[in-house]
Amino acid sequence: MAKLINLTVFKNFFRSNNAGGILLFICVILSMIIANSPLASNLQALLDHSIGFETATIHLNYSLLMWINDGLMAIFFLMVGLEIKREIVEGELSSPRQASLPILCAFGGAAVPALIYLFFNAGSDTAGGWGIPMATDIAFALAVIGLLDKRVPPSLKIFLAALAIVDDLIAILVIAFFYSSGIETSYLLYAFIGMLVLIGMNRLNIQNPFLYLIPGVFIWYFIHHSGIHATIAGVLVAMTIPTNDTDVESPLERLEHALIKPVNFFIIPLFAFANTNITLEAEMVHGLIAPLGLGISLGLLLGKPLGILLMAFVCSKLKISSLPEGSNFKHMLGVGLLAGIGFTMSIFISILSFSNPLFVKEAKLSILLTSILAGLLGYLFLRNMGKAKEIV
Repeated sequence: MAKLINLTVFKNFFRSNNAGGILLFICVILSMIIANSPLASNLQALLDHSIGFETATIHLNYSLLMWINDGLMAIFFLMVGLEIKREIVEGELSSPRQASLPILCAFGGAAVPALIYLFFNAGSDTAGGWGIPMATDIAFALAVIGLLDKRVPPSLKIFLAALAIVDDLIAILVIAFFYSSGIETSYLLYAFIGMLVLIGMNRLNIQNPFLYLIPGVFIWYFIHHSGIHATIAGVLVAMTIPTNDTDVESPLERLEHALIKPVNFFIIPLFAFANTNITLEAEMVHGLIAPLGLGISLGLLLGKPLGILLMAFVCSKLKISSLPEGSNFKHMLGVGLLAGIGFTMSIFISILSFSNPLFVKEAKLSILLTSILAGLLGYLFLRNMGKAKEIV
């Protein structure tokens, strides 16, 4: 009987909307504990261990850490791409008026943090990290707002999801154009041919979404060797998978449903575990108040809510679009604070930004601490708003 109860609790946890965020948080804590214990060198050796093979023409021999960051994260980006396309075809981004508010708020919430970062770091060795505070972590942000349940309007959750998706699209474009190096045109040509195959499959109305992944693997390989970051392949493949705006489940929705659990319960937690094994050093603590740390923390904690609130105000006053149903500008401020949870995408961009390992570690620590603070402040702010409404 006890085993049955335990199994039920386990199943209920993984069915919960907040389970992915909780597991992510556990992996971060576990990784940091190990990184500051006698097991730190063992974990680093495991992450540095090479896996794969190579020949005169094929090179697929990389460290475990690179397979996680370049390989598994391409699957994460595939799911993000599916979410973006679905929202464009049938969701919150499907009409100009619906889409205008989250799109413009996402751009405001990306531009202001980047400018704050550059204010502190322009002309320095860390100036290249301006893309770090631009991103919002969908899993964490939605997990936190999900904890608020009925204390916030349902429309606010939809708005945050749409904003985070556009935010990810902006981050993807930033990675593609600013964090790629040494473009090899021959490999790009091969990737382009692979995309033509996928577009042809779409035109032929091939409905099995998993068949699209076969050319997708080759596209990943070619893009990886082209100098553009390999994860972009996931988004490109997602854009070719058929969908519709009816109640009939589309190939895109079938693939998205198949990926949700592996991504939320394995890929993102594993990425977090592998990339937050930060061994704390005195120099890193000093880095929190150095230009790098200040640019990231103030960019996420102040820039995000300021950019989002400013764009929401402009959209409302110019009647470009209206605020989400049942919400007000205080709600926008609360959502802006939650959007300051950068985590997954911010850490990912920090890895691409710096060649100096100390800068990467300092950036990760700033992202981690600021994301926790942003999530806590956003939760408490929106929770107290809900309480005040109940009292009234």
